[in-house]
Amino acid sequence: MFKAKRRTVVTVTAVVAVLLAGALAVTLLTQGKGNASDTNGNTVEYQPGHRPLAPDFTATSLTGTTIKLSSYLGKTVVLNFWGSWCPPCRGEAGTLALLDQKYQSQGVAFLGDDVGDTPQNALAFTSKVGITYPSINDPGYAVVQQFSQVAPVSDTPTTVVIDKTGHIAGMVVGAVGYGEMTTLLRDAAVTK
Repeated sequence: MFKAKRRTVVTVTAVVAVLLAGALAVTLLTQGKGNASDTNGNTVEYQPGHRPLAPDFTATSLTGTTIKLSSYLGKTVVLNFWGSWCPPCRGEAGTLALLDQKYQSQGVAFLGDDVGDTPQNALAFTSKVGITYPSINDPGYAVVQQFSQVAPVSDTPTTVVIDKTGHIAGMVVGAVGYGEMTTLLRDAAVTK
């Protein structure tokens, strides 16, 4: 009799454990629904009301001026994490320069975060490809680490779109394309 009760308790415990594991798996797999969506494998969009707050940072630009993210409140910000040593970053640079020119008059500010690089190499590169927006000097990945606390920023290049309220509207992990960035910029206009 004691063995039968023990077997029943073990069986019930195992069934409960399986059900809880299943519920946890379903929760984890559906957690982003309504909060964030991955539209093409490398683009993530956050829905209004569920956008993470972008970390405010103060850093030094490649030319030595101080840049504070909070000074951009009221504008949509495109923040590109890049390095002159990064082939996909070099490949997307022309697209970013074109988008910057197109959206400047529409209240969109472009900003770069040059990681693991020297200001000399970075400035030579931006001059060569026609990028005129500022980039911060982030040789130790400090700003990357701040952003990785609230959004999946870990690869270079990654481009984050921050809405006018300072919340992350979406991002592209990997080289950006013109179409996906125009979509993110359009969607970023919808604030929380």
